[in-house]
Amino acid sequence: MQITKKTLFINAFSITATITVSLFSCSVSAAPSPAQLQFFDQLKALCGKAFAGKTTVDNQPSPAFSGDMVMHVRDCSDTQIQVPFVVGENRSRTWIITKTDTGLQLQHQHKHEDGTDDESTLYGGHTSTPGWAEAQSFPADDYSKNLFIKTKTPQSVGNTWHMYLYPNESFSYRLTREGREFRVDFDLSKAVALPKANWGADKSSN
Repeated sequence: MQITKKTLFINAFSITATITVSLFSCSVSAAPSPAQLQFFDQLKALCGKAFAGKTTVDNQPSPAFSGDMVMHVRDCSDTQIQVPFVVGENRSRTWIITKTDTGLQLQHQHKHEDGTDDESTLYGGHTSTPGWAEAQSFPADDYSKNLFIKTKTPQSVGNTWHMYLYPNESFSYRLTREGREFRVDFDLSKAVALPKANWGADKSSN
């Protein structure tokens, strides 16, 4: 085949276009994975319900997690789900799961009884892998690591939080880091009475 200047130009253009498209694709943020979207939707489907749980793994037992446990899936939108985690009479904790442009974010909101923010609040992480419809992991983000240093809990810098969701069966919240593991399992087969609204929540919900 005779190679002409036109042929060389077309080949060069094709190569340049391919490289340009590849670079553009790399610069565009990836959307949440199908598994992440399914996980979010399955959790959202529980909105308005509460479920009882218990600690199943804790290699450093703490009195802070010795009472009755209830998770209440509430305040759900297309992009965010808030899940108060009640332990005994302590209604300071809320898990916040947010759908982002690139995956899912987990934050831990902590409030005082008067509704003000605790110094250690909104820590958590963002998914770094597609995960599964039944399981997502959230390694600690930079905000959280800086907060842990500031609040003199540097051991938490290595935290990764995990959530496992099996519809109509169980939901699990798990924390892992070197030398530390904590897990609470909730029974999704039977809803329980809704707890009082968490501290700082709309008083009309009490």
